[in-house]
Amino acid sequence: MSTDVVLDVYGEAFMLIVILVAVIITPSLIVGLLISMFQAATQINEQTLSFLPRLIITLTVIMVMGPWIVGKFKDLFSYLFHNIPYLIG
Repeated sequence: MSTDVVLDVYGEAFMLIVILVAVIITPSLIVGLLISMFQAATQINEQTLSFLPRLIITLTVIMVMGPWIVGKFKDLFSYLFHNIPYLIG
């Protein structure tokens, strides 16, 4: 297995993980920012106020996007397992 092949496979896997994590984390970041702006505007200084909405949004995104995420992982692993002879040899 040459260095170029290893770097290509690792690069594809890394980009896939970055995309999948971004899909899950981005809505939580947006909700956290909106709640922080609301807290700043109303001068409410409760740290636990943003926890429950972010948790609900994160779990909702995982439930909605779960099949797509699993499909992407399945595609990556099937690519890797089908190309084992080419990747090793």
